[in-house]
Amino acid sequence: MAARTVIELDSVRKTYGDGTVAVNELSLAVREHEVLALVGPSGCGKSTTLRMVNRLVEPTSGRILLNGEDVTTADPVALRRRIGYVIQNVGLFPHRTVEANISTVPALLGWDRRRTRARVVELLDLVGLPAATYAKRYPHELSGGERQRIGVARALATDPPVLLMDEPFGAVDPEFRRHLQTEFQRIQRETGTTVILVTHDIDEAARLGDRIAVLSRGGKLEQVASPLAVLAHPASERVRDFTGEGAASRMLALACVDRADLESADRIVQPAPAPVRLGARLTDAFEAVAALPGSAMGRVPVVEESGDVVGSLTADGILGALRRAADAAGTGQGAPAVQDAVDGVPEDEPGRQPAV
Repeated sequence: MAARTVIELDSVRKTYGDGTVAVNELSLAVREHEVLALVGPSGCGKSTTLRMVNRLVEPTSGRILLNGEDVTTADPVALRRRIGYVIQNVGLFPHRTVEANISTVPALLGWDRRRTRARVVELLDLVGLPAATYAKRYPHELSGGERQRIGVARALATDPPVLLMDEPFGAVDPEFRRHLQTEFQRIQRETGTTVILVTHDIDEAARLGDRIAVLSRGGKLEQVASPLAVLAHPASERVRDFTGEGAASRMLALACVDRADLESADRIVQPAPAPVRLGARLTDAFEAVAALPGSAMGRVPVVEESGDVVGSLTADGILGALRRAADAAGTGQGAPAVQDAVDGVPEDEPGRQPAV
């Protein structure tokens, strides 16, 4: 059964007064519980697209539906209270405590003090910043990474169906950025929130996105597919140029060790090297094989969850696994963008284009 569509952009266009086309006839469906990463070069309209969803930017034409409701007919203030929004510089109120920042939207919606306090405690625990330590602090008393996590907590305060994130980790140093990405993945898995993530970083998009939508200048949709499909089968030269070199190394971090990639365990040299777990990322498997001593004959044991050895893996096996993952991700080199029909929309409805 196809996942329910939460957000639908139907032939959305944004043209500014000077004639600049920021977004051009964009049709896109965002599925329930998924993280859709919008990527592309500067000027491709990805941030404009995000801001049209909560009407910080008004579309020139087309429709944007949130759970079937046309957002262009909704009260914009009420709409924004239903949609979480996280930006690069967080935007916390400097004169308000962490607790007061997170309580902003609940207060506007008339939540009572007890309910609000319980939600603050719950959210601070979710983002790994205990209320006993952080609730009464002010933004200037927090590190950049802590402020970013408070921004996520504030955006999730009223359990919105959708979370919009515009370069949320861009202002954080590379080492802590990876930590924040891991924390975000954990939070999103726990909450199941539907997320649109804007990033200029294809590595971040591949790591965090369930699907990636690649835009080119002028807000044209070039491809929307799984990270593996985008890397293995770019739909156009523009996609290939944006993903750049190193697609294979990025795919190592996305594909996993499967039984089909293994050879017999009988050929493992004793004493056996440290094993790789079945289902591990190919990145981990590659590092294990690369670290082998010469006596190990380039072969590591692979174990299942019980610890039992189920086979051995070589560099050739890793290469085969990479090819298998690429083949499974698409129909062939240069395959067209994956098309996803809009749930419940007849194909012959007049004036309606299926969302991608």
